[in-house]
Amino acid sequence: MGEARRSEKKDQDPDIGILTARLLHGVQRTLFGRLADEGFDDLRPQHGAVLAYLDEDGSRAVDLSRRSGVHKQVVSKLLDELEQLGYVNREPDPRDRRAKLIVPTPRGLAQMERSDAIMGDLERDLRNVLDAERFDTFKADLLRCQAALGR
Repeated sequence: MGEARRSEKKDQDPDIGILTARLLHGVQRTLFGRLADEGFDDLRPQHGAVLAYLDEDGSRAVDLSRRSGVHKQVVSKLLDELEQLGYVNREPDPRDRRAKLIVPTPRGLAQMERSDAIMGDLERDLRNVLDAERFDTFKADLLRCQAALGR
């Protein structure tokens, strides 16, 4: 018998990249599945790069790009899609008329409210899986790892 293939090794002992990707995909499946069930079935996980960081009173695209870590050209494309879908509008920024402010529409605000509630439910569910103290430690450890990698 030969040595296990690389893919088999990764299945048996996944590295941190694989584990975090699986966690992200699981969170996205849960979040966007529930949002679809609630009438927001036109959203894709990629839209989360904008929607997760959007403030109720609006945000600048450059800030959405910086917070999400997604290139500004990708954010611009996502904003085009979200505007066409009726989740955001681009408006002049009252602090700088040369800049645009990305402002959620009533549909966008409703999605943001539901998304926050769903993520709260998901965190409560995971807190029950690990128990509260272990979950809080896990979340703090993820933040430390993120900081160590220069988020």
